[in-house]
Amino acid sequence: MPRQEPLSIRSQHRLERSRVNNPRPAGRPPVTSRDAIEAAAFELFGTNGFEATTVDDIAEAAEIGRRTFFRYFASKNDIVWGDWDAALALMRARLAAADESLSVLEVLRDEVVEYNRLTPEAEASHRRRMDLILHVPALQAHSTLRYAQWREVIAEFVARRRGEAVGDLRPQLLGHVALGAAVTAYEQWLADPSAELTELLDAALTALGALDRD
Repeated sequence: MPRQEPLSIRSQHRLERSRVNNPRPAGRPPVTSRDAIEAAAFELFGTNGFEATTVDDIAEAAEIGRRTFFRYFASKNDIVWGDWDAALALMRARLAAADESLSVLEVLRDEVVEYNRLTPEAEASHRRRMDLILHVPALQAHSTLRYAQWREVIAEFVARRRGEAVGDLRPQLLGHVALGAAVTAYEQWLADPSAELTELLDAALTALGALDRD
């Protein structure tokens, strides 16, 4: 699941104060970043809804042009997933470097739990992000593609550990079931503001123990 978060409220306020107190010289292009665009987009998603917010709306709020927007994101949908390619690359590298003495399931559980461990400051924004991913109909087709990429990283790891092909039954099964466990944990977390995400993920992935036996 994606971990990169939009700017905190405090960071957004600092950004706004900077715009007011330090206006751009005429003709100078605005300074922007992936985080600044995400912050503008999530503010609009919260105010107007995801489907009613357009790329033009986001670009205007971030004080950039459409061309600049598309240098950072391929579409409006991609904003919700953050820097997904970097997240997958990190997950793949961490799985490859995992302790060989641990079982496949132990590695998967530890990696998913640690990767999704949040600071208190990041929790609210991550809830907003995951609520969009899991519950906005317009994002479901896009999410399916992202889920497939996540499952493939898991399948690659399982296949390497078991000496099997990525497309074999066990690697693919564990990829699908691990995703289902993670999504279930996230659904429980979104439904209960007092729940601890890492505890739910740990419990859900531990429950898959039977699939890790020969």
